[in-house]
Amino acid sequence: MSPRYNRRRVQGDPELGPGAFGGPEQVVEWAGEDWVVRRISGSASTKAYRCPGCDQEIRPATPHIVAWPVEAGRGLEDRRHWHSACWDARERRYRR
Repeated sequence: MSPRYNRRRVQGDPELGPGAFGGPEQVVEWAGEDWVVRRISGSASTKAYRCPGCDQEIRPATPHIVAWPVEAGRGLEDRRHWHSACWDARERRYRR
């Protein structure tokens, strides 16, 4: 008998690897634009990133948020990696 899989399988991301996401994408409005937001699991995070909210490093293996504008024509270079707490406090902490 084969094992039963109850969890939804998530497609990978070319930069972050397969199964990197801790949840589905969400679209939120911020600073007058729509942004796509993904939660990244710690086990899938293998690189260090600079958080635009606090200007501190997001260390590898740290769960965090990836967000980018929905607007067509923007690519991977527009994605920003945020600490989860910094994303939640973005209205108070980040100046565009």
